[in-house]
Amino acid sequence: MGDSDLALVVLRDPEFNAGLSTFYGDLLPSRSAQIALGHTIRNTIRPRLPDYRRNLAEAVAELPTSARWPEAGPALVYRCLADLLLHSTSPPELRLLLARSVGAGLLIRSPTIRGRVRTELLRPRLFAALTRDIARRRARGVDPGEPRDLLDAVIGGCPEETRDPVVAELYLLLYRSIVGNVGYAVAWSVLLAGLHGVPGEPWPWPAEWIVREAARHRPFVWMVGRPTPHAVEFGGVALPPGTILSVSPYLLHHDERRWSRPDLFRPERWAEPQACGPYLPFSTGPFVCGGAVIAQTMATDTVAALADDARLSVVGGAARPVVTNAAAPRPFTLSRTTKSPTSSPASKRR
Repeated sequence: MGDSDLALVVLRDPEFNAGLSTFYGDLLPSRSAQIALGHTIRNTIRPRLPDYRRNLAEAVAELPTSARWPEAGPALVYRCLADLLLHSTSPPELRLLLARSVGAGLLIRSPTIRGRVRTELLRPRLFAALTRDIARRRARGVDPGEPRDLLDAVIGGCPEETRDPVVAELYLLLYRSIVGNVGYAVAWSVLLAGLHGVPGEPWPWPAEWIVREAARHRPFVWMVGRPTPHAVEFGGVALPPGTILSVSPYLLHHDERRWSRPDLFRPERWAEPQACGPYLPFSTGPFVCGGAVIAQTMATDTVAALADDARLSVVGGAARPVVTNAAAPRPFTLSRTTKSPTSSPASKRR
């Protein structure tokens, strides 16, 4: 659906947004259960953002001068969230499998058969290890206080009758949406800023503008859908019940009637956000992502840390995405050299 007005109706009108969120599918029994879990996850991650920023300083300082991207984006986010994703007392095998999943195609569907085979070999092992640890934690009893990690939060945020394998599926879904979405948002941001900035020179835009414009120019989630609840005529077309109306954030972000020169990567447009068109990298309406502000903050902090007191240049990048279940950047190399032996705090936001 390329018409912005109709697309926004689909995403905002209660008629198309009743029932369960398609993000969780049928893993939870009700919309209230979905909302409760979303609140639990958000309330678990938000207080840990200062820890994330502190971890960024160390992780960025240890990056090689030249790193292979986009894989480095999710890997960097994962490293800074590792203890929040799985507490240090979790089984070593489970922590190792989750770490391996970052580069094994679990975050985004691989475009190659070889990559998909790697995913299919790892996923059952990771799922089995997760399910065992969930059973162990439930048998021991999860502390009703602050969750130690994301897995505790998922267990505590689900209805008590939720089966262990379903909890494991929910955990993996949320893990992918956090590490994958933020990691690839960072990858798009450094790629596009590198392609449009002067190589080796500081980027002329604040990190927040870069992240916002990258999510507009190349949204990671390129398609969302809503089912028609009953037979309806929409946009002059008669549709039977259950028809999926697909909305592309990419098309809305490139609507020339609503955006000025949408074909250009122009972070400076965010100096006046009120002049921008429909912006929905995290969807909009009743099913907008509850963690949108947190994800935006994490991506901005990460880009700011990478650019802080450093010279950056991109080699071999292209703005055309690889599209599978999401839109990821094509491989590129990011060269990063610090300008002085002693850097200012990497977590400083530009």
